[in-house]
Parts: sequence; C-alpha cells; structure tokens
Amino acid sequence: MRLRRVRALEGPVGQEGPVDAPVRDTPRTPGHSALVPPGLLHQQVSSALSNWQLDTAETLLREIDGDLPPAPVDDRPAPPLTSLARAWADTLRAELLVRRLRRAGYSLLGDPLVEGGPEQEGPLDLHGPVGAPGEAVDRDSRSESATHAALAISLVRSARAAFDAQDDDLQRAAGLARHARIELLSRRVDAAMDEAVEAASLLDPALPPSPLLVHTLSSLAAVLADLELMPLALDYQRRAADVTAEAIGAAATDAEAGSVDALAGEAATRLAALCAEVGEGLLDDGGADAAAPHFAEARDLAVRALGQLPPGVPGMLDAQVVHGWALVGLGEHAAARSVLTSVVSTAESAEDRALLASAELGLGRALRRSGDPRAADDHLATALASATEHGLPRLRRAALRELCTLHAELDDAARALPYLQAYLADELDRVDERRTRWVELFGRRKSLLETERAAGQLRRQAYEDPLTHLPNRRYAEARLDGLLSAGGVPALAVVDVDRFKAINDAAGHPTGDAVLRAVGQLLVDGCRDTDEVCRWAGDEFVILLPDTTSEQAERAMERIRRSIAAHDWSALGVEVPVRISVGIAQAARGDDRRTLFAAADGVLYDAKRAGRDRVVRLSGVTQTRATDPDRTTIDGQVAEAPPATDPAAGETLGDAPASPSADQMTAAPLTADHAEQPEDPTGGFAPLLVEPAAAEPVVEATDEERAARTGSPRDELPGGPSARAGSRLEPAEPTAPVLDPSASSAPVVDLPALAIGPDVIWGTGRTTEQVLALVREARREHPQHPAVVVRASADTLVALATEHDAYTTMDAAAMSAAVGPVPEPVGRVGVLCASSGDTPIAAEAAFVARVTGTEVVRVDDVGGSRIRPLLADRSLLTDVDCLVVVAGLDAALASVVSGLTEVPVVAVPTSAGQGASSFGGFSALLTMLNSAAPGVVVSNIDNGWSAGVFAARIARRTATA
Repeated sequence: MRLRRVRALEGPVGQEGPVDAPVRDTPRTPGHSALVPPGLLHQQVSSALSNWQLDTAETLLREIDGDLPPAPVDDRPAPPLTSLARAWADTLRAELLVRRLRRAGYSLLGDPLVEGGPEQEGPLDLHGPVGAPGEAVDRDSRSESATHAALAISLVRSARAAFDAQDDDLQRAAGLARHARIELLSRRVDAAMDEAVEAASLLDPALPPSPLLVHTLSSLAAVLADLELMPLALDYQRRAADVTAEAIGAAATDAEAGSVDALAGEAATRLAALCAEVGEGLLDDGGADAAAPHFAEARDLAVRALGQLPPGVPGMLDAQVVHGWALVGLGEHAAARSVLTSVVSTAESAEDRALLASAELGLGRALRRSGDPRAADDHLATALASATEHGLPRLRRAALRELCTLHAELDDAARALPYLQAYLADELDRVDERRTRWVELFGRRKSLLETERAAGQLRRQAYEDPLTHLPNRRYAEARLDGLLSAGGVPALAVVDVDRFKAINDAAGHPTGDAVLRAVGQLLVDGCRDTDEVCRWAGDEFVILLPDTTSEQAERAMERIRRSIAAHDWSALGVEVPVRISVGIAQAARGDDRRTLFAAADGVLYDAKRAGRDRVVRLSGVTQTRATDPDRTTIDGQVAEAPPATDPAAGETLGDAPASPSADQMTAAPLTADHAEQPEDPTGGFAPLLVEPAAAEPVVEATDEERAARTGSPRDELPGGPSARAGSRLEPAEPTAPVLDPSASSAPVVDLPALAIGPDVIWGTGRTTEQVLALVREARREHPQHPAVVVRASADTLVALATEHDAYTTMDAAAMSAAVGPVPEPVGRVGVLCASSGDTPIAAEAAFVARVTGTEVVRVDDVGGSRIRPLLADRSLLTDVDCLVVVAGLDAALASVVSGLTEVPVVAVPTSAGQGASSFGGFSALLTMLNSAAPGVVVSNIDNGWSAGVFAARIARRTATA
C-alpha cells in the first residue's frame, strides 16, 4: 500500500453533494483495505469529517455500506467488508452522526451543548418516537437528532466490540484513539481519557515501524493534546517521528524511501505544531526564555517537513502554517507574515476549515506583535469564529487570549472584557490541578493495563509451546490430572517423529522446526474438536482423547499416521521420509497421570523397536500385556515373545520384536513409605509398574530417548551419541540407585540429579538485559543444567520466554524462571504457607524445588486456626519426603507441623509480619531458631531459593534410598 495523503475530493476541498466514487488502493485486497487506516478511503472520509464536510463524508460512507453501487476496480465487484473494515465503517459513521449532533447543539448522549450551537430546551429523548408528519419544524429537528444519537450509540458499541475481538493490538489501539476523538466531540472527557489510556497501553515499544503505527501514535498525540496533556502528547508524537526515521533507514528502494519521506514530513509537521503550541503557552505566561527552544525546534522540524513533502500535496500548507507560527514565536514577524498570508489565500479557496483557522490565528499574532493591531483584529476574529463553529477548543482559547490582549493594548476595555470572560470560562475546564490529576490518572491506568496484559502474556507462555503454538507439556499434565480426578477414562496417545535427528542433520534446524509445526497441524487436523494435541518435548507430542477407548484411539491414530506418511514433505525441502510412531493407553480406575503416561510411553517404544512408522496400543480390556513362557532376548534383555494378534483389536501386530514383560517396567513409588504396591483388583496400570528384577541389568537409554524424557535438545545431552542403537526403553521414572556398587545382585543406575551448576540469578536490582546476559553465560558454561532466575520482573520473564522458547520453565506467581533442561521429578516436597502475605516466598520455594527435580504439593493459608485441613488430612504431612513451612507472622507454624509428622521440616521466616513488631522478619527468625521441636532446620529470612534446593535434595535422596 502506497503511503499517500489525499483530501476528500479530486476537486476543491469543501464541495458538498455527490462526488465520484472513491479511488481505492492498488493492489486491491479483500475487505476494502483502503477503509482501514492509513488507507486512502479512510483518509478521504477523515478529511471530510475534520473539515465538517458532512454531506461528502456521508456520500462516501453510503457507497461503502452498499447504498450506492460500488466502483468497479479491474472489472471485479467489490468484496464484502471484513469485520475490521466494518468496525471502521461503524466508527466513521458514528463520528459523522456525532458531528451532526454537535452542529445541532447536542452531545452523543443527547445532552445540550450551548457553545457553538443553538440554545436547547432540554436533553433529547433517545427512546421517544420519531417526529410525525405535521409536527413543528423544531420538533422534527429534535426527533431527527434523537434518532441520530441512538444510532450513533449503537454504532459506537458495535465498533468497540469488533475492535475488542481483533488479535491485532495496533488496529485496536487505532480504533480506540478514534473513539476517544468521538468522546471529545461530545465533551465526555472521562470517557475519552479511558479510551486514550487503553490505546496507549496497547502500543508496545517493540512494535516494528509501519504506516499504521505512525498514524496511531499521531492520532493518540492529538487526543492527548485536546485533553490538555501536552507533555504526553509531545512524547507520543516524538515517538511517531522516531518511527518514521527508522522506516527511512529500512527503505529498500527509492520509491519506498519517497513514500516514507512523505510520511515523515507529516509526522514532523505535527510534532512542530505541538512544539510551537507549547512555546506559545510559555510565552503567554511570561517565560520567553523557556519558550525560545520550543519555537526553534518547531522551526527546524517545519523546514525539514517542507523538504520531505512532495510538491503540491496538501500537507505542504500544514507545514507552512507551523513554520509561520514558529517564526512568530522567534520574533521574525515579517517572514511569518509573508508565509501565513500566502497560506490564508490558498486555504480560503480550498475551504480547509482547521487549516484556515490556524493560519488566520498565526497571521493575527504576527500582525499584533509587529504593531498592526487593527489588521490583526480581523484575522483573529475570523480564527475565533471558525474555531468555535467547528469545535477546535485549543484554537478557540488561543484566539480569545490574543483578542483580549490586543484590545487591552488598545485600552478598549469594553471589547476586551467579553473575550476575557469567555477565555476564563474555557479555562475553568482545564485548570492546572485537573491537568495534573489527569496525568497521574493516565499513568496509573496505563501501568495497570500493561501489568494485566503482561500477566496474560505470561499465562499464555506458561501453557503454550512457542514453536508450534500448541498447548505445551505443562498444560497437558494439568489437563490430564483434571480429566483423571474428575473420574474420566481418557485415552492417551504419545507420538514421536521417527529419526527426527536425521531430518535435522539433512535439512537443517529451521526446516526441522517447520516439520514439527506441520506434524502438529496434521495431528490437529486428524483429531476431533474434543481431543487436545500438545507438544510434550523435542519431537514428541501427546494427544488427550476424553472418553475414548484404546481401540477407537488406535483407529484414529492410524488414519493420522497414514496422512502424515502421505503428506508432500518436499514442499518444505525435506527429502528424508517423515514418519511417526504412536503408543496408546487407556486410563482405568486407579491410574494417575504418571502411570498412564508411562504405559503409553512404553508401548510407543514397542512401536519403535518393531521398526517404527506404526501405531501400538496397550489392551484396554485386560490392562496387561500378554505373557508367554517362551522368552526371547533383545539387546541383552529378557523379553516375551510377541503374540500373533492383539486379543482386544483382533488385528495382527506383525513380526515386530516383543514388548518387555511387565516386571521389566518401573515407576515412581506409589505409597508414602515407598513399599511395593499390592495389586489393585480394580485394574489400572499401577500393578504393571513394579520394581525390576534384581538380576536384570539396566541398559542406558539412547540420546533420542533421553532427549524426549528431559525435553532438552539432543546436542545438549552429555556423553555424545548412544553407545548402542536401539537400546531398550529407559524407565519413565528414575530407578533407585544401589549405594554399594560392589553388590552384584542389584543394578547400578546413574540418577539424573541436578549436579552442581550455576548459581541462582537474582532479578532484584538487575535490568532485563543484565539478567539475559547472565543466563546466556550460565547456559554456555552449564548446558546440562537449568539457569534459575528468581524475583524477576514481568518484562524480564517475558524476555526470557521469548529468547529461549521451549527451554523456559516459568512461574508467574513466583516471578521465577528456569532456562534449560529440568530433571525428571524424584521424591516429593510439600510447601505450606501460613498466610497470604507469605505466598510469594512459598511460590519461590515451590518453583525452585520443582526445577531442582522433585514433585511439589502446595497448601496455602494454613496458619493459626486455619490449620484444620492438615489435621483432617494427615496425608498432606506424611506423603511427602520433606516439608517447607513459610511463615512470617505465624512463625510457630513450623514447630506445630513438626509435632504432627516425622518428615523433615525446613522453616523459612518472612518479613511479612504486621508493623514494626516483625522487625523485618527478625522476630519470626528468632521464634523458629528458639523452637525446641526436633526435625526442623531454619533458612534465612525470605530465602525461598535455598529452602527449595535443600528440601529437594532431601526428597531426592530419601526417595532413592
């Protein structure tokens, strides 16, 4: 889309009545793109509205709405409006109706507006009937105005709802800025403030340069200037000028550079006008020295704009007016008069009302200050009349002040007094106290909205995979827990892309990423609306299929497998075949998330060992694998011979090597004392997940399998490629190590514990860039371990998630993040929080324990008399390996808890006590240190980090002892 500024008509601006059909941008895009700013049609309607050419604006909008036949373009009919274009059409029509109401003397809500309109007998009845034939003319006028007001309100609401539904924050901000303008036309200052605040909160500083961004920033600056928030208006207009400077530097061709130059010229003109206006305000208040720099900047900007704007465009007149204003402020009256006289004559013929009022005001100033008050009076009176008629409050106040000063200098008090009274009446609406309050309110509201938006972004990042935009592992775990706890019996499919490393090596990592995105989309396309596809880690996906049997899931996944195999992958530049292996298990009563995933994961590796590119399910009828007295050996492992058919499905599984027997699978202990779980007569996968036989050695998993378990890139795994290809499945949960390696009757397993790695990175007192730099350094030095950041700002957490994508584990409540592979959980830590004031430290301890490699259970607000849940359900205190008790005011909670359990307790004092009596947490620390309760260790004040690490170490060692 070319960047052009065009007035409403090809002929003289201001002509009312029918016009030729509007010219749209080329090339044409669906949905009347020219109606959306900064499109040509949008500029035409906006120019007509700003110049109060309401009939012209209505003609253009009628053509858009289909009341007139659309203009043919390239012999193609006009397409229907998109939701965004419709929102802009409604917005522009609403502004048209509000301007008609303003001309009739009413606001958007039907309230009388005395200034600039006729005297009114009272507010409009927006719910009354339209005037019937034969009624008085004034009654018909009131009825028509009431109809206009009701329709305008409806259009404003529908447009606002359409903007709210847009995913494009920049378009939403542009719409809000325009709606703020509508509210200002109706004198609804508070509503305009709300719209402006929300628009400002949507303008992310990281947005790339674009014509729409410049348009939105300039529109918002104009609204803020009308709200008398001139410092804020200057800030946003300066940002618009900076954006155009960036765009000029990025222009690839001379044509692009010329278009951006024109845009930069308009932005510079608007900034120069604001600078000159600020300078006039300071000059009127007696601050000539303070005003001079503003006038000098306005002059330089205007000269630059005149050099950037193409000859003959209407924007040249705007730049000349601002140039004249700046020259007046600098005392160069003769030069200013020459420039402004030329503009006045041109603007009169063009009938540009706002431009003419500005030029007349500047010329009147130049004449008064150069000693020609009589000539100045005529120009200033013309400026006042035009500003009053067309609702230009800032120009009106400036003209009133100039006229009052002029007649005071002529000692004509009789004429000066009315101007003074009108000026003071206007000033009552903009006293400094109110302006200060608005500035503070603007800042607070904007900060609140930005915080809410950052929190929402953190929530999205917490549960969304940034590469595929599918739900991530964190979401899958939470969703699966919810389905199982609600009594559901979902099926779970674990999907792995076969030989994905070969695809990456052959085509490169960018192509590998594209393959993962395509596989994710094919999985989604093949599933029902009720199914949920999530990216688990690396090249592994999981699919949650609620209320689905394993047989139904197998049929669905087989269709998906065939669709992926038949997909044309050459379009992505992939020559290596893309295939998937799938393992399916169905939940039964007694299963939890870990056991269900372990079962599905086990049969996935059956599919891989059987040759890949296949779907294998665990029987949903028997919940067991068929046994056979004949055994075969796979990679040194004792395994069962494969049955000829799956008894549940009735289909042959092929000549694949058999799955390992049930007694070869392991899982985390299922009871508090880690004793062997007795067989559950109700079924479920838990009986299958027993300790391995002591005589059977455990073989190290392949790099591909380990990467899938940890979620880390294969390149970051220690040890290089696996020593043997096709080695058997690594257990889903770490196997307990043997403390005495010489004991030949038990296996020796490397526990994937978090070794000594980088120190914690504290976000307190550090900028986002400093934290990012420390994280990069930690990842280089310790690629196998996560870099843990605690007490970071929301901006820092967002930056971490953006830079490190899927390798960031984040907790918004703890304001913490871990960048890098997180070990599989071993053991269990309970975190108890005494009161809501202690929640941030409790969240920090829980997060650190989790990323150190343990499962975490949190119970909040159990201090004082609220300890009943712990007394009613002792499992909260006994089914864990270590407890962390976080307390400030109720520091005795740690001692009470230690008397209810034999589990070790880590007490964390906090500074959240009431008033000075807490001594910044020192009182709680002394209470905990002086406790005689056994089994309690005390951390230092507010240190959730060390408590979480210590508790995780205890839990991991206890669980594997």
